[in-house]
Amino acid sequence: MIKEIYLIRGIRSEDYKSFSKRIFKAVKVLESEIKPSALKFTITDKAPPKLSVIPFRKDKIAVISVYKKEEIPVNSIRTIEGFCGAFTVEEALPVSYHKYWKDGEPTPGVCLLTLFSKKKHIGYEQFITRWHSGHTPLSIRIHPLWNYVRNVVHESLSEKQVWFDGIVEEQVKRESDLLNPFKFFGNPLIILYRMLLVYFDTKSFIDYSGMETYLANEYHILSK
Repeated sequence: MIKEIYLIRGIRSEDYKSFSKRIFKAVKVLESEIKPSALKFTITDKAPPKLSVIPFRKDKIAVISVYKKEEIPVNSIRTIEGFCGAFTVEEALPVSYHKYWKDGEPTPGVCLLTLFSKKKHIGYEQFITRWHSGHTPLSIRIHPLWNYVRNVVHESLSEKQVWFDGIVEEQVKRESDLLNPFKFFGNPLIILYRMLLVYFDTKSFIDYSGMETYLANEYHILSK
């Protein structure tokens, strides 16, 4: 099955509610346009906390994931204001939840959405090895994740200049599991060590200055 990801950024004049309405409408148009095998999106539909150990960006963004059996062009999304990129990706689910909620309802909990590219001085194969064999197991061991969607970006499908090597969605069952550092990293005896471990591990293979992290929610429109 082919998976494509489409990125749409919010515009300066709209609030989170308006941005969410715009994305829901766009996704419904997309669904009727190509009739995909599955369809979901992850979106910043509320502001992140002002204080957090995670460097959340305040920008609005939606990551639309389209699953299809053949290469049908998706045209409607490309004309939407804020469209900034389309990619073919390879998806992996090192941790996967059992979906019990209805399509259209928000996935329980919240998502840490991260977009990033490899560190400039390392080779691509080293980047993939560090990411898949080092950082992924570390994240699963430390954080209370119940779903981990790892997207390796393979090809750009648009003339837009934005590029990311990886797009990751890390989901937790409760908002506090992400926003409370003692739940996300561990108890007071180990929290500092774990925070430094994750920080230095991330910096060893990711271009940290270009990394984007968001507090987001996920919506399945059409389940697999």
